[in-house]
Amino acid sequence: MYATAVGASLPGFTVDIDHNPYLPAGGRLVSAVVTVTADVTDDAQPTETGNSAEIIIVDRSGSMAGDKIVAARSATAAAVNVTRDGTWFAVIAGTGKARPVYPPDGTMAVASERTREEARQAVLKLEAGGGTRMSKWLSLAHQIFHSCPATLRHAILLTDGRNGDLWNGLDKAIAQCEGLFRCDCRGVGTDWQVSELRKISTALLGTVDIVPDPAGLAADFEQMMRGAMSKQVPDVLLRVWTPQQAAVQFVKQVAPAIDDLTGRRVQSGAQAADYPTGSWAPGESRDYHVGIQVNASDVGQEMLAARVSLVASSPGGHQVLGQGLVRATWTEDEALSTRINPQVAHYTGQAELAEAIQEGLEASKRGDEETATARLGRAVALAHQAGNEDTARLLSKVVDVVDEATGTVRLKKKVAAADEMALDTSSTKTVRVKKQ
Repeated sequence: MYATAVGASLPGFTVDIDHNPYLPAGGRLVSAVVTVTADVTDDAQPTETGNSAEIIIVDRSGSMAGDKIVAARSATAAAVNVTRDGTWFAVIAGTGKARPVYPPDGTMAVASERTREEARQAVLKLEAGGGTRMSKWLSLAHQIFHSCPATLRHAILLTDGRNGDLWNGLDKAIAQCEGLFRCDCRGVGTDWQVSELRKISTALLGTVDIVPDPAGLAADFEQMMRGAMSKQVPDVLLRVWTPQQAAVQFVKQVAPAIDDLTGRRVQSGAQAADYPTGSWAPGESRDYHVGIQVNASDVGQEMLAARVSLVASSPGGHQVLGQGLVRATWTEDEALSTRINPQVAHYTGQAELAEAIQEGLEASKRGDEETATARLGRAVALAHQAGNEDTARLLSKVVDVVDEATGTVRLKKKVAAADEMALDTSSTKTVRVKKQ
């Protein structure tokens, strides 16, 4: 493990590799968990003025009438209140179209006491009425973000309903926004679709969650905005270099949530590829599961299977912020080659847990009780093994647990829609294993 020292403008990253480097004769797969932590330095300063941009996208469709639109106004005001002076910001209202609420000309304002008050007053005038076309909302956010010079760009998207776009309109809008800004998505109530918001949040490196009671929106919006304000390093890439005798099989973020980055590979050299990680705050830590396929070598041989680096854009190109090495050694000692690294085993189980929950909930919706019981029972057992208490608690609202160790469960006869959706949105959230 080592971290590369960098200039004061960007913090370094510590890269810690956990894996079993020993392969049996003929073995070809090296599986490693890469823990990446943004360093905290004594001279760390808040993000420079004008380098952050925030857009709040508020659904004001007809279904938002009543408590929801009132809560949405309060939540937007709460987010605006904690926007740091000097931050670019804007508010968008979404229906079947998208309209800039503040500034009304479709540009971005610079946060100050005056502009925050103007935004709050503009938000108070929001009324519910119209349809839901999220592609229009994202396209306007894309247009507005392009109007400011900030490099740390983040959006909050709130909806209470299902997307009304025809064909692949939403997919096109997401693809247009990918790489330009991060987006945290929230659904209020239970009439929206988890898969739709997850599609947006996954592509735009954000989060998705349910706020079942509109009264909880303000606190959630404030927390998301404070988190966004803490980011200081934009657009960090996870770069994986392999020798000619090796190739990357997969790259997945596995903590704090599961996000498969394999398909987002961008070639950055003859033997290197980059994977997006988004922006980082000082002290923030994430885990990545990396699989490397190597050409089998003779017993006793050792090779460098991969070099994992954190890189960021700089005036001179890409700046390496931290780096770690993945090695492979072939051995005839079964005690060494059959040892399963606890970090790798833990996150393999967490990925299976997410899959079991989503498959179980989908089977339940289809009325396939046998599959739903089997998959949700497996999820209960995996959550128990991993010590994932939050997921275990959410599962207990969907199934009656007979034996958590074996995953013996019975489907509950009546389950609140909010409980099913809360379990679905949390299925990709993981817990870390304690290192031995």
